[in-house]
Amino acid sequence: MRQGIRLQSPALIISLIALFAALGGTVYAAKHKKMNGKVIKVKSLPGNRVKLHSIPSNRLKPNVLRGMQFKGQLTGADINEFTLGQVPSATHAETADVAQSAVDAQTSLNAVNAINADTVNGHSAGCQTGTVSFAGACWESSERDEATAPAAAAACASAGGALPEALQLAAFAKEPNVNLAEGDEWSSDITNPSGPNSYAVITVSAGAVLDYKLSSLERKYRCVIPLVR
Repeated sequence: MRQGIRLQSPALIISLIALFAALGGTVYAAKHKKMNGKVIKVKSLPGNRVKLHSIPSNRLKPNVLRGMQFKGQLTGADINEFTLGQVPSATHAETADVAQSAVDAQTSLNAVNAINADTVNGHSAGCQTGTVSFAGACWESSERDEATAPAAAAACASAGGALPEALQLAAFAKEPNVNLAEGDEWSSDITNPSGPNSYAVITVSAGAVLDYKLSSLERKYRCVIPLVR
């Protein structure tokens, strides 16, 4: 008995031709068509299938990374400093020099005010009535009555001061509106003693001329009171 070739139905043949055509087109598209975002289905690619550094930041949706946690530490190379705002410490640092200048200015102002202060460390400061400021102290503007040199020194000590030094008294005599007593005034400087209680004391005249007189003689004088008492 002979077996012949069984003829297929036309519908089956057409179906097979369509299948081969579809498969061939898919392979051709896969080989020749470039893959892009429109071809890839949303959320179809897991993160571990994306190559590192392959997606630029301008291709990401704004705020898409907010809330994500990163492992490890970020270094300066990972951060664009131009995208950061000014940190609070930097704001304070900008005014640090100004603040220090303000401190220095206040210190200078305090130093100036200290000169005219009523008290310094709890002590009275400034010149009292009847005295004038000179050489860092308060000098009596008028001479006192005549007395011996030892008595004059004792009177000044009781007033909290002392007789002026000879050269300072001579300089004071040249100040404007200062007039020493007629004749001369006692200073605190003495010459070489010639015996017990026998010595001469340097005097200064109104013309700022230095001389000397026996300490037992009487001359006018003025006291110098410290600025701070």
